[in-house]
Formats: sequence, C-alpha cells, structure tokens
Amino acid sequence: MKPIIRVTNVGKQYRIGARQEAYTNLREVVTASLSAPFKRLRRRGRRDAETVWALKNVSFEVRPGEVIGIIGRNGAGKSTLLKILSRITEPTTGRAELYGRIGSLLEVGTGFHPELTGRENIFLNGAVLGMKRSEIARKFDEIVAFAEIDQVLDTPVKHYSSGMYMRLAFAVAAHLEPEILLVDEVLAVGDAEFQAKCLGKMGAVASEGRTVLFVSHNMAAVQSLCRRVIWLERGEVAEEGQAVSVVQNYLGKGSASATEKVWDDPHTAPGDDKVRLHRVRVRPVTGSASDPINIRTPIVMEFDYWNFEPGARLNLSLHLYNEQGITVFNALPLREPVWHGKPFPTGLFRSSCYVPGDLLNNGLHSVLLLVVKDQGTVIFSLNDALVFNVRDSIERRGDWHGKWEGAVRPDLKWKTEYLDAEVTTP
Repeated sequence: MKPIIRVTNVGKQYRIGARQEAYTNLREVVTASLSAPFKRLRRRGRRDAETVWALKNVSFEVRPGEVIGIIGRNGAGKSTLLKILSRITEPTTGRAELYGRIGSLLEVGTGFHPELTGRENIFLNGAVLGMKRSEIARKFDEIVAFAEIDQVLDTPVKHYSSGMYMRLAFAVAAHLEPEILLVDEVLAVGDAEFQAKCLGKMGAVASEGRTVLFVSHNMAAVQSLCRRVIWLERGEVAEEGQAVSVVQNYLGKGSASATEKVWDDPHTAPGDDKVRLHRVRVRPVTGSASDPINIRTPIVMEFDYWNFEPGARLNLSLHLYNEQGITVFNALPLREPVWHGKPFPTGLFRSSCYVPGDLLNNGLHSVLLLVVKDQGTVIFSLNDALVFNVRDSIERRGDWHGKWEGAVRPDLKWKTEYLDAEVTTP
C-alpha cells in the first residue's frame, strides 16, 4: 500500500534572534538594503552560533488509516514537524510528501479570522480545505452541535473564550472529512468532558479509515489511540515502534527517578554518629529497582541503615509526596512484628514498607525519610530519599483518557442493582 505521508530526511533550521516584521515602509526598506552588506560582514563567522536545528534528518512513512502518536519533551520538534506537514513552513532540508486533504489543529484559533463569526469561519475553514459549499453545509449542524456554540454562532470569534475557540477549531478540523488529520496537544485546553469528547471523535475518525497524527503529552491517550509512536528527542527520531514499548522507554528516560541509592562507607554516608544510611531502593515486590512501576504494581520501599547506638529504640517514618507536593500518605512501622518498640543492637538493619497495587495515582513520587528514636525524637531526615515514577495502566482507564484526579487511585469495588421496573414520570 502506498504511504499517505512520506517524510524523507527532513530538517528545519531557525536563526536565533531573527525578527519577523509585521510590515515595513519605504524608508525601512531602503535603509535595510544599504546596511545589508555591513550586517553580512558582522555576521560572518557567527553564523553557526546564530542558528539552531529544530529538526534534523527525520524520516518516516505513514500508511492510510494509521493513527500515529508523536511524543517528546517540550522543544523536541513535534510542533515544527506538524507545521511542515501542514505547509505552514517549509523544511530547510529534505522532503515531506502528503497525498490527501489535510485538516490541522495546531494552535487555538489557527486559520480563524477574528472579525468573522463562528458561522463564517466554518465556511472559511472548509474552503481552505478545498471543500465545496454543499459539503460544508451538509456537515454544518453536526459541527455546531459538537462545538456547543449555538448561542454565539453569529458572534465574531474574537469575543470567544479560549475554550470556545478550541471547541470550534476541533469540530471544524475533525468533521470536514480530511484524509489526514493533524492534532497538536488538543488536551491542553478544555475541561474533562471536552477532552473525552475530542478523544472519542479522533477514535471515530481513525475507525473510518482516515489518517491521524496526534501530538500529546498525555501518554495514556497516546497508548489508547495509537498503535505506532514516533519519539522525537532534540529534533531527531529517538525511537519509532509499537506504542506501549516506545512510551515506556520515553517515560523511563524522561523521569528524574532515583529508585536506588547506595552508600558503602559508614563514615561518610548520610546520617550522624547514631545512625547512617547504607542503601535505599524502591522496586516491584517481585522485581528489581530498574523495573517499571505502574498503578497496578505492588511495590516495596527498602531502607538499609547502620545503628551505632546500643539499645536505641528506632523506627522509620516515611512521607510520600506526589508531583504536586501533596502528601499521599505518612507510614510508620506500628505493626512491625519483630523489632517495633524493642532496643536495637549495633549493626546493619533493613526496614521494608510494602505498598499494595491499585493504590497510587500515576506520576512522579518522592519520599521524605525520617529516623525516629524512642517513638518521638527525629534524629535524622533525608528529603527525596527515593524518587520514582508510577506509570499509567491502560486496562484501568476504560473510556476515560484525561487526567485522573486525586493523590491516590484505588481500585474500589462497585455494585449496581436493578431495583424497580416501574418508572413514573414526575
């Protein structure tokens, strides 16, 4: 099958500090032309330092009907790639070939004229896509219903909120039947209901056999919608392949995890003359510290420490925080069966805290570790003793693709009963 998109060695170079003027007058044009030779002389030898490659040697092919995710950190070149595919900008090197009508949703309000009404912009966008007026009219009511802008349909879009802009822009891009739909971070604007609605529509577009390129930082949505993912890193393709595998590798590299730390010298390890740490680590109960953790994974946090004070009654207190700095829980070994409340001899100890699966929410977590003596005196503390990423689980999401709120995400038991067949109208 012939590719519907073929990208071959595409590169895009920008000049740092270059300014695009909105307009110029005759005096500015004459002045610029006279001073140009001198500016070229001053810039000679500095050219390399004034340019940056947003994309470099990017190549891939997309078959008709594929849904491709494009992921990467901010500044990786994702939006630049979509702008090249949308013909908004031209590549510096290489070639991008697209065979089909393109619908783009790259920024809020892209392609809208602020002075025109919502109704007029729907027809304008359709005309830009190359559609006949009769085609646009056939889809018009469906677009308006999806965007939920009935009351402001004949109001200039410059008066729309960002959410209204986004709803209308997405509705136009998705409903006017392009063969290729390019979507850049549609979930960045809008409420949870709108996000789910957009993702559902993209899934429907894909099921109709149209091609979708989806840029997003929402890895759960990417894995749900896309079979194949392209990971961009510093303007180059870092990896391309099956969605689950590529997303796992991306998250593993992108998170600033510290799942294991070891200090071999008891004289210089964190602590004091009473207690010092030897090793801390977090791992799946049946795995190692290098294994991934998702929301369903039972984990154990292990703390190895030297006790230097004979007869000390020690216990550990750990505070687990999520990436918003919210305390998820504070755990102490109050029911530890062997050493709790008893005097410790000198030597090396290990205290382990077990956390069940289906409890933590996805995201980055950190541990504040406290060493407590005699049930109340903190003799040592260590911020970020552990830092680990909890990945999402597609099987726990169902039809919801947005952010799952809350410090925890337990898998609670539910029950629904059919109580009465008699229904009376109030």
